[in-house]
Amino acid sequence: MKQNPLSPHLQVYKWQLSSLLSITHRITLITNIFSIFIIALWIFSVAVGGDFYNYLNIFISSFLGKFIIIGCSWSLLFYFLAEIRHIVWDLGYGYEIKTANISGIFIFILSLVLTLIVWVVI
Repeated sequence: MKQNPLSPHLQVYKWQLSSLLSITHRITLITNIFSIFIIALWIFSVAVGGDFYNYLNIFISSFLGKFIIIGCSWSLLFYFLAEIRHIVWDLGYGYEIKTANISGIFIFILSLVLTLIVWVVI
């Protein structure tokens, strides 16, 4: 009987930087959609006013609320930088593996630094 090749499994698959950045890019898109919902909820609470606005502000001021807001801002910055990277690729630059890896590391680190700068300034 002939042995057919098995599809790669997570335990034997060798993760590459490009695949991790691609997955992170997709996850940040979903997170940004969640961020839009949070912003819409906040605008709605301003319009409604009263207790709903106060409860939402109390939650946002908590550790969990700040953690979520900072995570959403990192997500937005990472997605923005990754999209710039994709535009550069669309122009025909940065296809070499070394260049793609360096630009991937650069946008990841720059998104962390920019998030830190935004929250230190705020």
